[in-house]
Amino acid sequence: MRVLANVGQLATCRPEGSQGDIHVVPHAAVAWDGEGTITWVGPERDLPSEYHSAERWDAGGQLVIPGMIDCHTHLAFAGWRADEFVQRIQGRSYLEISRAGGGILSTVRSTRAADGAQLFSRARQFLEEMCALGITCVECKSGYGLDEANELKLLRVYQRLAAEQPVRIVATFLGAHVVPPEFRERRGEYLDLLTEKLIPRIAREHLATCCDVFVEDSAFTVAEASRILLAARAAGLHPKLHADQLTSGGGAELAAAVHAISADHLECVSERGIEALAKAGVVAVGLPLASVYLNQTPMPARRLITAGVPVAIATDFNPGSAPSFHLPLALTLACTLLRMTPEEALKGATIYGARAVGQQQLLGSLEPGKRADFALIEASDVREWLYHFRPNACTMTVIGGARVPRSVTV
Repeated sequence: MRVLANVGQLATCRPEGSQGDIHVVPHAAVAWDGEGTITWVGPERDLPSEYHSAERWDAGGQLVIPGMIDCHTHLAFAGWRADEFVQRIQGRSYLEISRAGGGILSTVRSTRAADGAQLFSRARQFLEEMCALGITCVECKSGYGLDEANELKLLRVYQRLAAEQPVRIVATFLGAHVVPPEFRERRGEYLDLLTEKLIPRIAREHLATCCDVFVEDSAFTVAEASRILLAARAAGLHPKLHADQLTSGGGAELAAAVHAISADHLECVSERGIEALAKAGVVAVGLPLASVYLNQTPMPARRLITAGVPVAIATDFNPGSAPSFHLPLALTLACTLLRMTPEEALKGATIYGARAVGQQQLLGSLEPGKRADFALIEASDVREWLYHFRPNACTMTVIGGARVPRSVTV
């Protein structure tokens, strides 16, 4: 048994309550067993006697939060797209760049040319730096291969990462990112490849737990996405969507119809879409870093929260529209751009982030029976932490009850 004591504030982030209810326990302690499972949480003065002889860790009066969950990333890719950053500054839109052969297809070309070892090494370094920020679980999408061999290459990189480093990996198949050039005039054949060959194989080989589709004018229609996601659900994969990012195209309504676990982006979501998400219990994932880089009006988080939709926050880490994995920065932007309170933002990166990747039974809150994943934050409370942006306020990351050594400084 181990006990973390002298916790100034413990944000337990339990699932009950509203978006802003993070269930803070002052002057708290947390205990966990040798399997890395939390066994007790509460005020330190109430610590049961059986824990008095346990190994004791001192939190130094710091804020302690659940390990954060980045529930939307495109972790494995080759190359960067700084040229597009400049093009957008000069007035070209995301869709204009994409139609000229840039955007996602630019990264596809680079990623296809890289081997699995190169992609693994790079992604592992990213994860090490993310972990140092207090991130303990990362959703990782494919989608930069867009053919059988390269999509499987990316998913096997994630499989290896899951086995060889401590951060929990949730792999998502995003073969429906855009239609690759070689299938541009044969869209039906590409849909057949996804639904009849790749999805069954990926499910059979346990290479992913979720399946995502980009529903947009430059990507897939609602009808195409519906076919893909229903095939994924039939194979045992959780449906997810890139929805209503650049246009209001019915992505939120589709997410509700297929019982997706999340609908991500939603910058252009309709009122009907918001109502559908609330009724279906779909998590909305806000991606404020993408809004900043694309100079786009952000997700209407206040409307979603008022309607009863749980809002998660993630980075959308990718080489083009969100080239940062700094989830605490995304939380600060959720406060300033999406008008969420710090407490609402934190719940979005913990228990609601866990819901967005189907991990809420194990992760996302600090309560008995869940995994002892947590981070020590050098702040007196959540508000002080998120208003005072620093390179890194996390002083310790713990995964499964074990300290993760720091070999990088973020």
